[in-house]
Amino acid sequence: MNSTILPLDKISKDDTVLCGGKGAGLGELIKINLPVPEGFVVTTEAYEKFLTDNKLEERVRELVSEINIENPRAVEFASGEIQKLILEGKIDSELEKEILEDFDNLGVECVAVRSSATAEDTAQTSFAGQLSTYLNTTRDNLIENIKHCWASLFSPRALTYRETHNLLKTKISVAIIIQKMINAEVSGIAFTAHPVTKDRDMILIEAGFGLGEAMVSGMVTPDSYVVDKKNLTVYDFKIGRQKKMVTKEGVVDVPEEKQTARKLSEEKATELSKLCIEIENHYGAPQDIEWALAEDKICILQSRPITTLTQ
Repeated sequence: MNSTILPLDKISKDDTVLCGGKGAGLGELIKINLPVPEGFVVTTEAYEKFLTDNKLEERVRELVSEINIENPRAVEFASGEIQKLILEGKIDSELEKEILEDFDNLGVECVAVRSSATAEDTAQTSFAGQLSTYLNTTRDNLIENIKHCWASLFSPRALTYRETHNLLKTKISVAIIIQKMINAEVSGIAFTAHPVTKDRDMILIEAGFGLGEAMVSGMVTPDSYVVDKKNLTVYDFKIGRQKKMVTKEGVVDVPEEKQTARKLSEEKATELSKLCIEIENHYGAPQDIEWALAEDKICILQSRPITTLTQ
């Protein structure tokens, strides 16, 4: 099997080196029959080959080794130089052809392109929000967005995060997840242990209209639903007034009559909670789960350990 591109359904938790933490996690969820959007991974081997083909390894290593994290200008300079080198590099024509063929085989107009680092989604480091994601990516800008995801491993924010976790001098590679785009009517995050109270008998679900990027960016205050794990009932909920949402067309207004509407019914909150418990039981540890609801079906977009939970 070609190890530069792997279908998500051929990946498991043992493939972190090739597929990064996020990619390996998604493959594992498919293995236990969770509803995960179809897709494939451009593996770390493709990234390493790209660096070699463009003779970038030594220069990138030099620039990283010279970084003084106490000097923001130095970080900005190194970041800019490395990202420029990556964005100006050429992807092997055979690999590009295979990526575009796999895109065509998905049979969709748009995909989500997500970065998946080899040091990501572990119990110690999450890289959550540090690396780039490109939604509604078409065939025409797919290759460019893959390079942008590779370059995001060296953004000032990612470099600072790596230094904070003593990973700046550690070799980290990055895979790219290409998945069918889910045009979510509602999306959000679920924690299988309450991240504030640390109560492991409660699930906290946060939900907003549209794509999850509105919540990630802090654009909206989501609904919150606290679900009792024992009887799967909604123990408490708060409605967040939502004036804007992110759709495939961009940021749009939420109709006024819908702004204070509840995002998840009791039934859907229970259905999502069951999936979350299944994921937690599989991994044997509390999880931070991204999900989306489209055409009345729940999809799981990502699961990672909760890194902020005290033992």
